[in-house]
Amino acid sequence: MAQEYKLKGLSALDLTNGEKREVEVEGIENGKVLLARVGGTTHAMSSNCTHYGAPLKLGVLNPEGRLTCAWHGACFDVGTGDVEDAPALDPLAKFEVYEKNGAVYINGEEATIKASRRNPNVKCAAQGQEKVVVVGGGSGAMGAVQALREQGFKGNITIISKEPNLPIDRTKLSKALIADKSKVEWRSQGWFDSASISTVSDEVKSIDFKSQTISTKSGKSHTYTKLILASGGTPKALPLPGFKELSNIFLLRTIPDVQAILGAVGEEKGKNVVIIGSSFIGMEVANALSSNNTVTVVGMEEAPLEKVMGSEVGKIFQKLIAKNGVKFQMGASVDSAKASSDDKSKVGSVSLKDGTNLPADLVVLGVGVTPATEYLQENGAIQLEKDGSIRTNESFEVEGHSGVYAIGDIATYPYHGPGGNGSLTRIEHWNVAQNAGRSVAASIAKPTVAPKRFIPVFWSAMGSQLRYCGNTPNGWDDLVMQGQPDEAKFAAFYGKGDTVVAVASMQMDPVMSKSAELMRRSKMPTLNELRKGKSVLDVGLPSEVKI
Repeated sequence: MAQEYKLKGLSALDLTNGEKREVEVEGIENGKVLLARVGGTTHAMSSNCTHYGAPLKLGVLNPEGRLTCAWHGACFDVGTGDVEDAPALDPLAKFEVYEKNGAVYINGEEATIKASRRNPNVKCAAQGQEKVVVVGGGSGAMGAVQALREQGFKGNITIISKEPNLPIDRTKLSKALIADKSKVEWRSQGWFDSASISTVSDEVKSIDFKSQTISTKSGKSHTYTKLILASGGTPKALPLPGFKELSNIFLLRTIPDVQAILGAVGEEKGKNVVIIGSSFIGMEVANALSSNNTVTVVGMEEAPLEKVMGSEVGKIFQKLIAKNGVKFQMGASVDSAKASSDDKSKVGSVSLKDGTNLPADLVVLGVGVTPATEYLQENGAIQLEKDGSIRTNESFEVEGHSGVYAIGDIATYPYHGPGGNGSLTRIEHWNVAQNAGRSVAASIAKPTVAPKRFIPVFWSAMGSQLRYCGNTPNGWDDLVMQGQPDEAKFAAFYGKGDTVVAVASMQMDPVMSKSAELMRRSKMPTLNELRKGKSVLDVGLPSEVKI
């Protein structure tokens, strides 16, 4: 039951518009709330982001009351506490706040204040003839099904996923190698049951778009009135000698993949681990396995992530992970995998084309993914792009197929962020998939509402936490660095001409979140202004959203 609690150290609600302040709640150990004033009204809410617990006092508050977390870009409406953008799933709790007898109080329940969140309103008894089927069980699927219920959709919802688990926080697999599904599943089976969302563990074999029927490998059929394709990506293997034949060579996408990798490492560790690929997955896994193992990263670029981030920033990541003992073979090409002398069925080394031979008790491949659209390759009713992805419009609706949507790793859509100009692009980011799912849910539940625009955000763990916003579908040709790059404390601004198209940062919060909000409003400083020392944190946020 809600009761009255005094806020420590406050005698009046004296915040100015745009100000936010974290305050302690008297009588509750470690109890805190965040106060934020927007449009002349002071709101009291949970003090921490519901994603990974970041203090929201560090976030960015815009004029219309949208609060963006400084860590991973989750956004909340301070008026309602509702989630506006991924990756948070739970909304913030809101509390009545008022002045009384020279002090400030809130009304709330102790458990809710401590939890720093509230449960989304998704309970539903499905009814009617509407049937939404989601193919895939990742971030996009989770974002879509929860948002459908939150936005009042009462029809039937079914998730068909070939993974042997409920939708998971896949980012924890590569960044932390967590193999316990209870620690990575977003929601329990009871949650899905209460929301009348059916979860089916099966693999889609084909889709008949004319009859609106899905056939699965188990021989079952599922009909739909609306279809969301969210089947994600398939990790690439290496078509080189030894990589198909030998064991202890792993891809990483699922919980069983993590379990297999950890099983090969063993509790005693001390293994020689070769990571092939110096992109995000490869670098994250190398960092996660660096303790008590000998880890070597093999990359074709001169610096990790050079193609995306540039050599200057890539070398910062390399230096960070090298401090943890990780070795690098950059500018290298793989020739083959060789069998172990002790067990000819297992890998024993990786040979490079320059003659270098790297001892390997296990190998992890991080050489990219392809869109998981195998079930559509022979379907004459849909034309896949050259990379196997599906082209959509701004609403993520598949061209020529009303009521059919594609999101996440398989979707190629028009990008309207800075420098995008509607260029078709495919983005393999967790936040993008979940936000696309939320957007599609809105289109289904409220067809007259225009699709909501968002700026892509992602993050990575490479010795320090990387934040990134924006996208470069048309490339970038200039870079401005602020901060102390030698100390891995920097903000990197990527430009196409004088337009900033992407921002990466480490230890400079909330630069990324502020930049994303400025990008939404077409108010990002120019590259030349940033080169002269202008800080995005000093730029005001206008109300109008222009993307």
